[in-house]
Amino acid sequence: MLSSILLTFHILVCVILIIVVLLQAGKGSTMGLSFGGGASQTVFGSSGGKNFFARLTTGLAVVFMITSILLSIVSSRSSQSYRGVMRQLPEAAGQPQPAAPDKAPLEVPASK
Repeated sequence: MLSSILLTFHILVCVILIIVVLLQAGKGSTMGLSFGGGASQTVFGSSGGKNFFARLTTGLAVVFMITSILLSIVSSRSSQSYRGVMRQLPEAAGQPQPAAPDKAPLEVPASK
């Protein structure tokens, strides 16, 4: 139950992180070009969306790493009960053993 909730949250964070990274402006362009002119300056303040998106990306990256670590911990704890499955199977009594080969193994001639 916990792992499915955590996995759902992790996927949601991944999708949001992808969207935020794609919305960020490259080094040679301004954020205003993405939204059609200088409108982003008024939406995100005088510095534009640069500081906002940089902080949002950092926060989402930290949450992504934390959920990744938590998912690995939950997964390793839940899989411990499955590690010895083959050893726990009962021995099958009376099963025929594999037949021995009828022919002797091929001999490789010695090199001179």
